[in-house]
Amino acid sequence: MSETISPAFTFVKDGVFYFSRRIPKDLKKHYTSPRIAYSLRTRSARIAEARARRAADQLDEYWYHLRSKDVELPGKHMLRMQSEGRVAVSAAAPEISSSSVLLSEAVGIYLRLKGQGRPETFHRAAERSCGYVIDACGDKQLDAFTKADANKFRDALIERGLAGSSITRIFGTVRAVTNFAASELGLTLTNPFNGVYYDREAGVSDRNPIPADALKVVQGQCRQLDDDMRWLVALVSDTGMRLAEAAGMARQDIERRSDGSLVAWVRPHPWRRLKTKGSERVVPLEGQAKWAAERLLSEVVESDFLFPRYNRKPQTNANAASAALNKWIKQMTPEGCTMHSFRHSMRDRLRAVECPSDIVDQIGGWQTDGVGHGYGSGYPVEVLQKWMKAVT
Repeated sequence: MSETISPAFTFVKDGVFYFSRRIPKDLKKHYTSPRIAYSLRTRSARIAEARARRAADQLDEYWYHLRSKDVELPGKHMLRMQSEGRVAVSAAAPEISSSSVLLSEAVGIYLRLKGQGRPETFHRAAERSCGYVIDACGDKQLDAFTKADANKFRDALIERGLAGSSITRIFGTVRAVTNFAASELGLTLTNPFNGVYYDREAGVSDRNPIPADALKVVQGQCRQLDDDMRWLVALVSDTGMRLAEAAGMARQDIERRSDGSLVAWVRPHPWRRLKTKGSERVVPLEGQAKWAAERLLSEVVESDFLFPRYNRKPQTNANAASAALNKWIKQMTPEGCTMHSFRHSMRDRLRAVECPSDIVDQIGGWQTDGVGHGYGSGYPVEVLQKWMKAVT
């Protein structure tokens, strides 16, 4: 067979074969996605064909017995667990015995009580993370899981090629689900998913700050090219905002104060949520960020967005902004630097002028508890502005 022809149920991405199969219409209610897709971890069409055929046959068998049989299969982690709880969040909790609650039922309890008003990503994270456990260890009662199960789960995640940071996030979600359900049902549980060892740095690439000389070059090019994409780079470069935070800003988020200074209000919008509650803050605009804001405000546009090109859909397209701008700054920065590197640079720049750490946290939205954020809560804008002037 030719290596360039994709076998049935596969497609090729960057030379690697992926399995892909659409969920039958009558079974879609059981899944969180209309399609199952994952890497077959091979560049060989012959091997890919064999693996894809095995997966397809297994799925056919599972779908035939869906109502009466639970088997291990590819894509099981994408199953919608306790879907009735997602449909009727306000409905009374189903009768579940505290001595026999399964992990899949625990997910339903967790999402029904803690998932109200939370984004779809919150639900998917709980379903997917606990689905990985079920893939590796089966759908057991909460008090039946052992440390051996937790280690088996860890090994399965490592086998998937996940980075240490991703494994940490998944384990955190599983612990949250099991602890919450056990508490709700009055179970005394020693959580086996606590204290599992793995290399947290594995597969995690360093995010380097942008050196001062490269920063000046990038900012100089922003002024020279003087367009909306460069205004976005300049805004991020001298504020340390996350790219999505800046790209999703509305024009009303830039405020001119009575003394003529400018500040940016980083706050959630329907089209762009914030990463954490502590991310909501006000950031004084100085240096190139102030120049960019002035240029943005001087534009006569009908859009309410500061950057309309990245807000043409219901959600801010931060991925498109990241791809385009990372490619551009790559020409002027050391290897490994991205748009997120400006955020690392800002923290280093504030350290260099001996800015107190709690003020650094407030400016960058790094702190999730403790001191409040915004004018009148935490440090006033004037104090933040003094330190932003010191680094620009």
